[in-house]
Amino acid sequence: MTTTTARGSSLGVIPWLVLSLSAIGVLVSAYLTYEHFTAGTTLACPDSGVVNCVKVTSSQYSKLFGVPVALLGLLFFIGMTALSVPAFWRTASPWPSRARLAGVVVGVVFVLYLVWAELFRINAICLWCTVVHALTLVLFALVVIRTALPPLED
Repeated sequence: MTTTTARGSSLGVIPWLVLSLSAIGVLVSAYLTYEHFTAGTTLACPDSGVVNCVKVTSSQYSKLFGVPVALLGLLFFIGMTALSVPAFWRTASPWPSRARLAGVVVGVVFVLYLVWAELFRINAICLWCTVVHALTLVLFALVVIRTALPPLED
């Protein structure tokens, strides 16, 4: 196997990983959005101590300008899923790649804000939110890596 073949085959995985992780993000953030609007306490997360999903998801930081951050997360992952379908990875147009990159940059900035709020303002961590944060960071890394590499040859 040549270096080009090995490199080309590994690069072909990134779009599918981004699509898969975005879809998982839709599911997790949809669950958090559902819990937000139903005021549910079925978060399957401890509700006391440092790990306290209810404390985080019901804090003043659970909304931004009156919009639940869970809903913003859901919209982010829906957008990332749409931008990650195979046709948008293959197009010659630069806008899907730029939109993906802009999306993950905004997503990471928002994650940094939310982690700051959890650690230094709320003094609690939500496990479900941490899954969303981790997915966003991995998406950021994958999209940046794929954007920096030359296009795949078919």
